[in-house]
Formats: sequence, structure tokens, C-alpha cells
Amino acid sequence: MSPTLPYKISALVFLENRAGELLLMLRAKQPNLGVWSPIGGKLETAIGESPLECAVRETHEEAGLAVSPQDMHLFAMIAEKAYQGETHWLMFLFRCKKPLYHLPPDIAEGRFGFFSREAIRSLAIPETDAAALWPIYDLYRDRFVSLRADCSKRPITITTDQITPAPGP
Repeated sequence: MSPTLPYKISALVFLENRAGELLLMLRAKQPNLGVWSPIGGKLETAIGESPLECAVRETHEEAGLAVSPQDMHLFAMIAEKAYQGETHWLMFLFRCKKPLYHLPPDIAEGRFGFFSREAIRSLAIPETDAAALWPIYDLYRDRFVSLRADCSKRPITITTDQITPAPGP
């Protein structure tokens, strides 16, 4: 049985530059302090913000890129149980179809870098990102998948709930 923990909802945004490198932030705050991860943040649930609205807002706030909902593609939903033993998370992963042309300036949450997908494999990233997030990105960024990650035990177990079929010819 899972421990009683707070449940948080977030949106993560995968942004690329024109060279196809991905924007990551070296986090200066928890969660994920001191490791590289995609931009994003918690939904403003008090105002009824949707995951898509959160992704659009966070893209502007963190990367300085103004985007519309049509620029975003929801490619995954992940329910993380007992992340770091502190919180359950429901995460919505979006791929931004609009490229970012310049590296954003540092912000209070951290500093930025562009990395090739191969270079990300050697960065300090959260364990769950290595186990689930990046493999999901690699396989489903143009489709949709729903997953569960049980972080309460080692190794982390990942269960696929649903996958949309690949687009036809």
C-alpha cells in the first residue's frame, strides 16, 4: 500500500533549438536540486489552470518563449508514486513544436543549457528521468502514452497504462 503523501500536478516542456538540441535547466531548487531536467512547473490549481495552460505559461516564464496552445503536443502522462518518498506527482509532458533560438538567461530556479539527446545520457539527471522520462520521450514524443512509476521501491517499476497507435502511412 502506498503511503499517504501530498499529490502535486505538473507540466514539463521539451523545447529544442534549430539544431535539435534540447533545453534543460540545472535546478537550483527542489525538486531535483542540482540535476538537469526539462523546464516546467506545478499547475496553479487554485485558479483551475489546465496542464496545457501551465505548459504555455511555464514556457514563457522560464524560457522567455511566447507560445500558443497549438505549439504544444501532449505526448505523455505519468503518475509517479512516492517520488523521493515525499510526494505523489501527476506529470503532463509536452513537446513544443516552436523552436527556441537563444539560450535563456539564468533565473532563480536555475541555469540553462542546450544538449544533444546523446549528451543528456551523460548528464546528472534524476533517476526517474533516466528510467522513464527520456525513454518515453524517445519512443512517444510524436504520439501519446500514459504510465505509472512506483518510486516507493527499488528498482523503480514502470507500468504502461495506454499507448496511442503510431500514425498510419
